[in-house]
Parts: sequence; C-alpha cells; structure tokens
Amino acid sequence: MHSKNTGLRTIGALVATAACVGLLAGCGEGSTKDEGKPAASGSADAKAFAPVTLKNAWGSTEVKKKPVKVATVSDGDTAIALALGLVPVITPDVEDGSKVAEYKQAAITKLGAAKLKTYDDTDGTAYEAIAAEAPDIILGMNTWEMDKDYAKLSPIAPVVTFTDKAQADTLTWQERLKTAAKALGLEDKANEVIAANDKTTNDAAAAHPEFKGKTYTYTVVHPEQISFMSYEAQDPGVFERLGFTKTDKAKNYGPDKNGVSLENLDQLDADVLLVTYPFGDRGVISPKELEGNKLFQSLNSVKNKHFAVVPSDNTLASAIAYPDPLSAPWVTQQLTPLLAKAVAGQ
Repeated sequence: MHSKNTGLRTIGALVATAACVGLLAGCGEGSTKDEGKPAASGSADAKAFAPVTLKNAWGSTEVKKKPVKVATVSDGDTAIALALGLVPVITPDVEDGSKVAEYKQAAITKLGAAKLKTYDDTDGTAYEAIAAEAPDIILGMNTWEMDKDYAKLSPIAPVVTFTDKAQADTLTWQERLKTAAKALGLEDKANEVIAANDKTTNDAAAAHPEFKGKTYTYTVVHPEQISFMSYEAQDPGVFERLGFTKTDKAKNYGPDKNGVSLENLDQLDADVLLVTYPFGDRGVISPKELEGNKLFQSLNSVKNKHFAVVPSDNTLASAIAYPDPLSAPWVTQQLTPLLAKAVAGQ
C-alpha cells in the first residue's frame, strides 16, 4: 500500500536505520563471477524475440533485440528483474549496508549470484555507473525520479517506464511486471509469477474463511502523522485479497488526506486494526504513547484484542507499502498468522 507522503528512498533509509517500510538490504559494491550468467538467453529464445516499441510519458522506447544486460534504477525494478530470472548488471544500493530481505536474497542466490553489483544512490541515479555497465535495457517502472532521469538514461539504453507520470503512484506490481516483461520478451514468465502469487493468496484465503467480510484498518505511524492507509481509493492489496473489506470510514480519507489526529483515533476502529511503526520512536507518536492513549484503548478492536502490530524490523511493513513480485507471496505468508490471531482475539 502506497503513501504519497513518504518517498521510497526516504522511508527506506530511515527504516533501515531503525532496523527494518527499510527497503531491502545489503547489496554491497562488486559482483560475483556468476552474476551475468542467469541474464543470458539461449540463441533460440533470442531469435524468437520480436522487436517492440513501448510508449511512455516522455516519448517511446524501441527494443530491437532481446535484452540480456539489464540495469535498474529502483529496488522495485530490481525485484522485477529477479522475479523474471535476470540478475541485473547494476542496481541502486538501497540497503546501504543493512541486511538483504530474505525473499530478495533467496532470489539472488537461486540465480547463482552471491550479491548484486550496486551504485551509490545517495544523490540519486548514478548515470555514469549505469553507462559503464553498457546495459541493453534500463528498467524504471518503480521510480519517482524518471522526470529528471529519462533524458540522461535514454542515451545509454532503452528505458522501460510508465506511460503517464501519475502511474508512478498508481500502477500495481502486476502491471509494472507485465510492462517490463513485454520489453524483455518474458511475458510468459511474468504470467507464471503472477499465477504463483495468486495461488499463494487464494490458498491462504481458503484456509481462513473467518477473514471473509471482516473490516480492517491499516495504519502507519509516520514522522509527520498517524496515517489512515486503507482509504477508499487505495489499491485493495493483500488484505482484501485475503477476504477483508475496508471500513465505512475509509471514504473519509484519500492519498492526499490520510492524517488522523489523536482526537479522532476512533476513526481507526474496525473488526481488525493493524498498526505499524516503521520509524519507531521517531514517529509522530511512539508505540508506547499511542497504545497507552485512553481513546485508543477504548476502541473495540483494541479492547477485544482484535489489534495487531505489523512488524517493520523484518521488512514486512516495507513490503506491504511497496509490493513487488518478489515480496508479494512472502507478505501473504507473514501476514496470515498475524491476521488469524487478530480475528480470533488472541
């Protein structure tokens, strides 16, 4: 689930410091001798690739032959490449020394690499570092920086990105994956990834029929506000795919109006209330202060133990905020037992 009030890089850096919405951790500079191998395609596969032209918000991208060397400009784009079976030749160092999320490291290892080659993205996209790897294609489906990056990236290699600037916020991970896959000649693989995730979610929902029809509120304590993240226009995401529904209060909030004051904490009440503290004590209110608040304690969901804290130190909060094809099934697996306990009031 996505908040316009919190940038991907900013929250990633802060949460990583707090031991997490960190954005997946630990890709140090350098590469292994096997890194490029998984990206290569057989000659028959390459011959089958049909040139494709994709329109985007800045023009169009023409991919004349099947890409082998893929560069990425965000962690979400790295996840797309890995999910499609490609080890990027270079990626941004979003982890900045923190531990790599388990699902991301598993994908890297499965593809025969120990770690990814990265560039320092402290000051944004490192164009020279990307150019030095001579990529065949650059994935930019998950970035808020493309408005300034496109002109500098497009001379390096074809850039795959969204068709409208607003889509930086609105596209689902499935839509991002499919667009990238089309440019890479891997549409069948993308469909396999989506189908596998659907099965994971559907199996979890079937195993927990008690979820169906229960209302939920998902709340994130940001540094500037307590945020009502399950607002009416929000992408349904994993909660609703598991059977939950938004509360009637969701209509009072939107992407640009999702702050909840301490005087209005009753707005958070639902059959199940979920709160996460990705900034720890640096949030607008600390976990101890919020959970000790008398109005908060008076909520039916809290009084009846239908309240749960979504952990952030294992990157779960981050993965919910910024879903991608690698994290989606892991999120379902992590959330299901937590939700089951909250519904049961345990």
